Amino acid sequence: MSKKPYYITTAIAYTSGKPHIGNTYEIVLTDAIARFKRLQGFDVRFQTGTDEHGQKIEEKAAAAGMSPKQFVDNVAGQIKGIWDLMNVSYDKFIRTTDEEHERQVQKIFKKLYEQGDIYKGSYEGMYCTPCESFWTPSQLKDGKCPDCGRSVQPAKEEAYFFRMSKYADRLLQYYDEHPEFITPVSRKNEMVNNFLKPGLQDLCVSRTSFKWGIPVDFDPKHVVYVWLDALTNYITGLGYDADGNSGELFKKYWPADVHVIGKDIIRFHTIYWPIFLMALGLPLPKRVFGHPWLLMGGDKMSKSRGNVIYADELVSIFGVDAVRYFVLNDMPFEGDGNITWELLCDRVNADLANTYGNLVSRTAAMARKYFGGVLRDEGEAEPVDGELKAMAEALRDKVAAKMDEFRISDALGEIFTFLRRCNKYIDETAPWILAKDESRRGRLSTVLYNLAESIVIATSLLAPFLPETAEKALAQFGVSARGYGELNKFGLLAVGTQVSAAEAHLFERRAYKDVEAAYEAMHAAAAPAKEAKAEAKPAAAKKHEPEYPAEISIDDFAKVKMQIAEVIACEKVEKSDKLLKSTVKVGDETRTVVSGIAKFYTPEEMVGKKVVMITNLKPAKLRGILSEGMLLCAEDEAGNLSLLTPEKAMPSGSGIF
Repeated sequence: MSKKPYYITTAIAYTSGKPHIGNTYEIVLTDAIARFKRLQGFDVRFQTGTDEHGQKIEEKAAAAGMSPKQFVDNVAGQIKGIWDLMNVSYDKFIRTTDEEHERQVQKIFKKLYEQGDIYKGSYEGMYCTPCESFWTPSQLKDGKCPDCGRSVQPAKEEAYFFRMSKYADRLLQYYDEHPEFITPVSRKNEMVNNFLKPGLQDLCVSRTSFKWGIPVDFDPKHVVYVWLDALTNYITGLGYDADGNSGELFKKYWPADVHVIGKDIIRFHTIYWPIFLMALGLPLPKRVFGHPWLLMGGDKMSKSRGNVIYADELVSIFGVDAVRYFVLNDMPFEGDGNITWELLCDRVNADLANTYGNLVSRTAAMARKYFGGVLRDEGEAEPVDGELKAMAEALRDKVAAKMDEFRISDALGEIFTFLRRCNKYIDETAPWILAKDESRRGRLSTVLYNLAESIVIATSLLAPFLPETAEKALAQFGVSARGYGELNKFGLLAVGTQVSAAEAHLFERRAYKDVEAAYEAMHAAAAPAKEAKAEAKPAAAKKHEPEYPAEISIDDFAKVKMQIAEVIACEKVEKSDKLLKSTVKVGDETRTVVSGIAKFYTPEEMVGKKVVMITNLKPAKLRGILSEGMLLCAEDEAGNLSLLTPEKAMPSGSGIF
């Protein structure tokens, strides 16, 4: 029986410079999805690559004293090197300077021109070079590019245009008939309300003011506009031929199952790209997943801000799989994620070294110590085993359900919830006590077998996310990753399986001061100290002085409703070192509030406190918990927090004026 094909792509990376960890997140995310689909038995085709044309590249190459081709060859090599460093299992790395891609783009342009979808005209408007986008004055935001916020320049030139409005109604109909096309759904609403309903303008698809692009073969003073060039990589990389002689890969894998892209380019992929495909008479991709951004200390990464972190720097200190785990685990499905060196250090210590690594090493060590490394289920089961086995057998389908929705962090959360249950099972069964009683050796053997079997199941499911670590962990138990069809069954580990004699620690705990020292040493060796240390010194989330308006009116202040609240219950939020979930009473009302104060208050300290709370803040979900307000704190220069509390005893619900 042949496998079902599955075609997945990333956006192709722009070759203007070395990609930072925020750019790298997308390729790791897509790789995890591709690997999981392979685990499920799909015939996966995974394509990525580089976008190499445009005015910005031409300008950067000139500034570097290089030809554009030399410049993009260098940067494309850097990008591919980082993708390979991150252990990405792509099948095709396409470059838009590839000869076959350029030839097909010329054919596509000519085909669309000959059928009347492209026409010649002239353009006068405002141009954003970094975004390669034209804007009318009414589309600008505060006189700047509405996408990136940078300055725009007036531009007037002869150009070819694509008749976008011809296909707008058809695209809206496609949205209605395929509600899953744009994920998350909030991105769809933005496209409909901001672009389609107001009316699509015809799109400029050629330029004459620069030369670094694919020439229009029947009018060579024009080069093809970057988006028509770049977006078509998804089909040219499969062997699409505009003359009707497409190759077998195209016939097998198109339409794409999902394009994985950043939320900043969703308009191009869900409006321009589908319309190009409609004009070519081709089926549309099944889904476009617009993922959020990874921020540095709450800010978008930017060299001008000095807050850029690169994947190879992180890997040199923490290792590939630790970095993969962090970006996959800490990125929400819809809202932006956040990375700092301190957060990564905390996550490696808590989740990878403690929860997972310690479980594997303890289990293997006890098997070696008590039974010479031989695993055997002696059948001496007790009621406590039932919950562990039930969770193990249900784990595969729980993870798969989250992966089907592209909720990668939640999928990892299911696995680590189970791993924490395994650690609890050790505490419940106390193997070290069983080992002291010769009559309980059968029970001890069964306990260690159950733990090893649980580790094999969980690790097999972790393999798409942490491929090197999974292989290393499974090798300790003398097995390879289990097939998908076996992952919902408990007890398949062969009796007599031998645990490796060598002790292998999967992850080492790292003190933050050691991480700082390693970073400083790495940069001191690479560049003069004053230049190297300024760019992205590892630190806790960057502290900013809040930017307040110069003045507000009493009416502005009156919009914020603040009341005294009493904390009646409190607990730590699972999978978070910083969050507490408090149940508070505000007068006769009970609410839940999630606050980032776990480093400064224990749940026990919180219960009974009277605190100041904003009670008319729009509720928001944090770690899946609906937070219905905000507790107010003061913060000193060192980042220490102190809750605001009333000086005298005040009943809950009291207003603050």
